[in-house]
Amino acid sequence: MAKRSQLTGRAAILAVVVCAIAMSLAYPVREYVAQRRQIAQLEEQQARALQRLRELEERRRMLEDPEYIKRLAKERLHYCEVGAKCYVVFNRNAGDAAEQKGEKKSGRPAWYITLWRSVEAADRGGGTVEAAER
Repeated sequence: MAKRSQLTGRAAILAVVVCAIAMSLAYPVREYVAQRRQIAQLEEQQARALQRLRELEERRRMLEDPEYIKRLAKERLHYCEVGAKCYVVFNRNAGDAAEQKGEKKSGRPAWYITLWRSVEAADRGGGTVEAAER
């Protein structure tokens, strides 16, 4: 008895047809997945834009409120209403507090002091700032 081949003509044709269908569907499926991913990214971008729009709308509403504007002017610009007594308190001990926190001041004088000393040194003909300090 002759052994029959396991791969018949019909099976080969069926295999070719299945491969052709798989190959013809591969590109559209890949495009579908890429488009779904792009749609998800665009929806996320739209959600962020809408959130930003809501924040800006809220900010606009706040800036249209005269009381809010007055409060901002007082806090940021130190405005004082007519007839009111306003005080500005300077903290003279700010340097001491910085040293207590562990921060050290630099040993260099402020830039304007160095500039003035150099002008004085030039006036005297000393040539250097060290001569003005003596």
